Amino acid sequence: MERRKFFREALLLSATVAVECTTVGLNTLFKAAASKGLSYYVFVAYSYPLATLALLPLPFIFRSTTTVVPSFKFSILSRIILLSFIGVLSQIFGYTGIACSSPTLSSAISNLTPAFTFTLAVLFRMEKLALRTLSTQAKIIGTMVSISGALVVVLYKGPTIFLSTSPSSTHSTNSLHWLMGSPSVSNWVIGGFLLAAQCFLLSIWSILLTQIINIYPAELLVAFLYNLFAAVIAVPLCLFAEQDLSLWRLKPDIALVSIVYSAFLGPSFNTIIHTWGLRLKGPVYIAIFKPLSVVIAAITGIIFLGDTLHLGSVIGAVVICVGFYAVLWGKANEEVANDDSGFASLGVRASSDSTTPLLLSVKVEDTEIINGSR
Repeated sequence: MERRKFFREALLLSATVAVECTTVGLNTLFKAAASKGLSYYVFVAYSYPLATLALLPLPFIFRSTTTVVPSFKFSILSRIILLSFIGVLSQIFGYTGIACSSPTLSSAISNLTPAFTFTLAVLFRMEKLALRTLSTQAKIIGTMVSISGALVVVLYKGPTIFLSTSPSSTHSTNSLHWLMGSPSVSNWVIGGFLLAAQCFLLSIWSILLTQIINIYPAELLVAFLYNLFAAVIAVPLCLFAEQDLSLWRLKPDIALVSIVYSAFLGPSFNTIIHTWGLRLKGPVYIAIFKPLSVVIAAITGIIFLGDTLHLGSVIGAVVICVGFYAVLWGKANEEVANDDSGFASLGVRASSDSTTPLLLSVKVEDTEIINGSR
């Protein structure tokens, strides 16, 4: 049992880190495609239908035989439709913000997500706020430390630690500057506000999805329906917003690659992993991975683009890891405390039942039946 639980925890941790890696890659690909003329409305409109097709067979192939799923009601359907609408808005805001600014700013602004999510989770009573317990203190401090570490990576460079000496480093750096673009100050500010709005919408999205998956614990079906209704909402909305039909014609270039990448590793893969993680751990656990995107972006830039490693990146990465570990430790302690209290309550009930005489219990049951009949 313990080995199975450890394997599940390690798998969820690895999958959530993989989601952040794919998100950083997707943002970079989209910026490259947007620099070539890809409209963010076209990108969103194509991504959701392709993601729906990718998820279509999964609920039938991987049908769970152990989880008891309640009957599908209209209240669940209406929440999934609302979830899809919020998801589409967040995607439009996010990709519009990246087109106005850069993937680097997107990774930096995404550090607002843990703070938004933690606040909403406390308001909706999904997280316990017992300030005197070590687990709550660890989660609060860890969240703030992770955000601070991400800000260190973004705002502080420091002296150079590692300088790439490869001949392609200059070309890679120039390619990176072309990829990020050189947006004006006004566009940069607008992009920042749009990305901040996306973070808030994603926090609401996580809270709502947690409620849905607690009521209807079928991750693959919920992910499929989410992408289906998101496609139904996104396609007419984006067609209305982007009326230049020439932009809807796709060619075998970076735009097509980014859309296919998004379809299989964006709304589909990300939604499945997030839905699974939200059911097991809750919204704060998923949101705390967001500061890792800054570190991932810095590491990929050093490895693949020949960027220079600065002291600020190292310090920020260490701070993020400390805060990340603190939140994980707090969540683990909270789960252990809940398990212990659950076993304790069961033990109290069992001991009280075992000490109750049989004839007395029968009399009590008979009395309850007679009073109920009256």
